[in-house]
Amino acid sequence: MPLLSDISNEILFGILILLIFLSGFFSSSETGLMAINRVRLQHLAEEGSKGASRILSLLERPDRLIGLILIGNNFVNILASAIATVLAVRIFGDPGVAIATGILTLVILIFAEVTPKTFAALYPERIAGPASFILLPLLRITYPLVWITNLLSNGLLSLFGINPETSNRDRLTKEELRTLMMQSGHRIPARRHGMLLSILDLEKIQVDEIMVPRGEIIGLDLTDEVDELVSQLRSSQHTRLPVFNEDIEGLIGVLHARTALKLLDDTELLGDDQEFKNRIVELCGAPYFIPRSAALHTQLFNFQKERERLAVVVDEYGEIEGLVTIDDILEEIVGEFTTDHIQETSPDVHPQNDGTFIIDGSATVRDINRILDWELPTDGPRTMSGVIVELLECIPENSLGIEHDDYRLEVLAIQDNRVRSVKAWKVDPEACD
Repeated sequence: MPLLSDISNEILFGILILLIFLSGFFSSSETGLMAINRVRLQHLAEEGSKGASRILSLLERPDRLIGLILIGNNFVNILASAIATVLAVRIFGDPGVAIATGILTLVILIFAEVTPKTFAALYPERIAGPASFILLPLLRITYPLVWITNLLSNGLLSLFGINPETSNRDRLTKEELRTLMMQSGHRIPARRHGMLLSILDLEKIQVDEIMVPRGEIIGLDLTDEVDELVSQLRSSQHTRLPVFNEDIEGLIGVLHARTALKLLDDTELLGDDQEFKNRIVELCGAPYFIPRSAALHTQLFNFQKERERLAVVVDEYGEIEGLVTIDDILEEIVGEFTTDHIQETSPDVHPQNDGTFIIDGSATVRDINRILDWELPTDGPRTMSGVIVELLECIPENSLGIEHDDYRLEVLAIQDNRVRSVKAWKVDPEACD
């Protein structure tokens, strides 16, 4: 190497240190740019961050970025090897070649590879930002060389059916987004964190899991006396009431309570029972039917599309199973529209002084789990009554107790072949041991 032979050892040693530093720069840049959070980069770029925009422009074509970094890294490493060899031969003679190889390998491994790459993996933004200042103009300067290198490497990749020019911007899947949310920790307030996770869970929940069962539907039965209908309209806490004859299967329509209020001021109309009932029927809107298997996220969009707030849930035979409202779906996202006390959020779950709970048989398993922070299985029956029947494989005829994992269930009341109320509590397994 005639050029290197004329340079003093001190200058060569300084150049060698500089090359090792440059090798560390290229190594850390590669790791930092590849490990950086692209979702956060996109967010920062949309907020006007020039640094994030520079990094994103580099990451648009990873093949060119990697080509540039590897060209630079290999160039400085080979040059460092040549200089180290010259220095070692001058100092140690012919054995210096082996000595230079061993020492330089160790130095590059520690100071130019492992250490900078580890730091870049831990703090990618600290490395990627400053590196983009150098790499972006360097890419423009060396573009012809990078282009030729990529042309050859991309040609080899094309033999395996890989097209590097295809955009490689990964899109987060739903499960990946859930994992990202779970790892967000304290960065997102707990309430908002729960709401976001609930939104992701909507497609896993069907309307029959949150609907009001047909046995608990509150509506206007036109076979009742007018006085009773008027009293029900005045005291109703619901804005929409189903109207039917004798049974919910005889559903006529859905009455908006505010629409019916003007009927209550018409004393002449109130004196004619049949005319009053006819007017109620005239004011009813057509019922909106949905299948029980509809996912909540689909039904939420359908409510918006159809401009409806209440739907009648039917099974595959068209028989009415229950009712669901848009408020029921929204409560799955934001929680109950009341306080967090058990007594107020659920009339179906009543805490007792001894630490047990009296639970209505119609209470859904999902509500019980949410309110009591239990883990009853949700892949089977929807209600507490259904859980009891499934465990016993029959309809109980009298009060009895059941053990299910860490839960104790005691049937208190049975009516019309249904479990009406259950006393339940959770046992601490460690206390049992």
